[in-house]
Amino acid sequence: MQSAIAALADNGIKRERMEYKWVQAEFAGKLIKSRKVYPAKLKSYLPEMLAIREKADYKTDKVNKKKAAEQLCMAKEMLNLIEKEIL
Repeated sequence: MQSAIAALADNGIKRERMEYKWVQAEFAGKLIKSRKVYPAKLKSYLPEMLAIREKADYKTDKVNKKKAAEQLCMAKEMLNLIEKEIL
């Protein structure tokens, strides 16, 4: 989520309070759909990563190694794309 906030700030999109849903909506709506700064596949990354994190942190169900590895790959891919754009 911090990388998405950095991407938004880099594009002049700021807000004092950064709720998760706002960050997700602004990133997907403005940086993916409207401005096409990032690829469309990233649109699903933030909500999916949040769902898995909530499952791991707050539910009794376990997150298996394969799903955890997928999430790590998604996070790395998103971070790399954002770093390339803002650095």
